[in-house]
Amino acid sequence: MMESCGALARARASLCPHVKHEQFSNHLRLPFLSVHLTRPSRISGSHVSRGRMLTVQSMSSSSQSFGARMEESVKKTVSEHPVVIYSKTWCSYSSEVKSLFKRIGVEPHVIELDQLGAQGTQLQRVLEMLTGQSTVPNVFIGGKHIGGCSDTIKLHQDGELKKLLSELNITTKN
Repeated sequence: MMESCGALARARASLCPHVKHEQFSNHLRLPFLSVHLTRPSRISGSHVSRGRMLTVQSMSSSSQSFGARMEESVKKTVSEHPVVIYSKTWCSYSSEVKSLFKRIGVEPHVIELDQLGAQGTQLQRVLEMLTGQSTVPNVFIGGKHIGGCSDTIKLHQDGELKKLLSELNITTKN
């Protein structure tokens, strides 16, 4: 038992070094995981070490509901605005796409992820989950994901961008 307590203390310290060992019980909660140490059993696939079994589960509904709220926020944003660009202020590709829309006389709804702090990082993860694209700019037209910088420029060069915008009754220059 003492060995497993020592291993538990080391594991806890590595996960959360600023919290003292005495502050923990056999149940450790982290932002994304719930870890519970129990006595070993015959459950297949469980990891048993020194008389203890480590069980890792998803966190309660509070974490999941936060992600769901962010997903709903993205869906609401792209449905309420004809052109949405998820961007970062320092990204040259984002700047290129924003400049393109400015040149053709379209004012997109721009969300600068780097100005949202930790929420921006989480929002980018939600965007990746929804679109499969982990980079910015992340461009939506008419509620549909069209891609990033290269995709948007190609649509413009092929004349398809203006067609998509005209379908939404958005007039363009040039």
